[in-house]
Amino acid sequence: MSTTRVPKVAGTKPPIPAAPHTSAPAAECRPVDRLAAVQDRLACWISDLTTLHELTERLAGTAGLEDSLREVLRAGAALVGARRGLLVLEPADRLGPDTTVGLGLGHADLGTIETVPHGAASYGILLDDPTGNTGNTGTADTTAEDAPDGNAPAPASPHVPADGDEIIHADLPHEPGLDPRHREVAAHLGFDASYALRLTTERTGHLAAAVWLYDEPAEPVERQRHLVGLYGRYAAEHIARQLELSRSRSTLATLAEELLPARLPRVAGVRMAVRHDTGPRGGGDWYDALPLPEGALGLAVGGVTGSGPSAVAAMGRLRASLRAYAVMEGEDPVAVLSDLELLLRLTEPARSATALFAYAEPDQHKLVLAGAGHCPPLIVGDHRIEYIETSLSAPLGMLSCWEAPSVEVRPESGETLLLYTDGLLHRTGEPMDRALARLHSAAQSAPRATRDDPDLLADHVLRTVLPDGLDTLDSSEDVVLLAVRFD
Repeated sequence: MSTTRVPKVAGTKPPIPAAPHTSAPAAECRPVDRLAAVQDRLACWISDLTTLHELTERLAGTAGLEDSLREVLRAGAALVGARRGLLVLEPADRLGPDTTVGLGLGHADLGTIETVPHGAASYGILLDDPTGNTGNTGTADTTAEDAPDGNAPAPASPHVPADGDEIIHADLPHEPGLDPRHREVAAHLGFDASYALRLTTERTGHLAAAVWLYDEPAEPVERQRHLVGLYGRYAAEHIARQLELSRSRSTLATLAEELLPARLPRVAGVRMAVRHDTGPRGGGDWYDALPLPEGALGLAVGGVTGSGPSAVAAMGRLRASLRAYAVMEGEDPVAVLSDLELLLRLTEPARSATALFAYAEPDQHKLVLAGAGHCPPLIVGDHRIEYIETSLSAPLGMLSCWEAPSVEVRPESGETLLLYTDGLLHRTGEPMDRALARLHSAAQSAPRATRDDPDLLADHVLRTVLPDGLDTLDSSEDVVLLAVRFD
């Protein structure tokens, strides 16, 4: 008589033991189970590392501080499973810039969120208190006896983990002790939960706080919090570098602007407009318009080689020197540039510069110009649009003895002289001859009403020569465009 066999069912234990020769020893099953568990864990780790690698690569490829903030917000939302959020930048040193960016939130929505008292908002708590302590050190575990109705557990309190770098509001509509305005804003914007993370580095202290919003009561699981925490540490270091770079660029731009005329002078017979954009690394391009004796006007544009603080400082020195030479002998532009070249050779032998100086007598409609390796000015009128050739000479500091001829021009009433630096041409990304042709075409396409106003003409030329964002290109090149209209 054969032994009765009970069929095996996954997840159940047979009531009658199987025969010894038909069952595998328990010791032989456990290694297989452990191996599968290890393989699953390794696959999970590899997936997490791949995700972090992709997100950090995207962050490293961002250009500028604001782009970095938006990418951090977007990546964090993907990691914690949220649809909307905001990131508040408030560096601990209080030197700024302070800004707020949103994901899935408009300006009006961000303004509504900012009506929550700063000390009651998650980001405010994290940024105001270095420890992130809100008075709650964990999720409340309330029993039925402690509940308001005596039957159901009371809603959970905000969860503030021990490290104090994150705050979890898992159920905002029912959370006890929540600021009333916070609850109103959540109901108005339609989010029921939030997760906040502070971005900080050892060197700078806290930099920002990101808050992700959930449409329903929810909170990220431990794995999500771990991943976003790892990403947040890298993101904080990246933001710190971008912040330092942004501050440096802002300082250089301010310095360059302060070294240039605060406003253009008023001179009878001419109207002027200028457009100046400093490159992110700080360039050495300059312009000037200087009233001279007997109603004359000195006009200058130029640029020194290099970029950064040293180029900006050299630009300031050369511009100040050129003003002095213009006052003494401005009626002779060649002499002005010769003196400037001698000064450059004696004081800064390792640097070269291009420059153009024009001595204008508006009442006589007379211009005398000289250039040192600089781009030719463009005269724009109803009957002619042509370049004035002044670039036959080498830049200052390139030859042992600089010399160039001057050129005399008699602009008619209603004509405008455009002086510019080579950055305007370089930012087009085209060869110089094509860039010059583009500038000529831009001036030619200006309507008659635009040509009558130097401000309108300058804007038209910039929009036409540098379309589709080329005017704000992250380039080392400065752009200077000075428009002088003779009435």
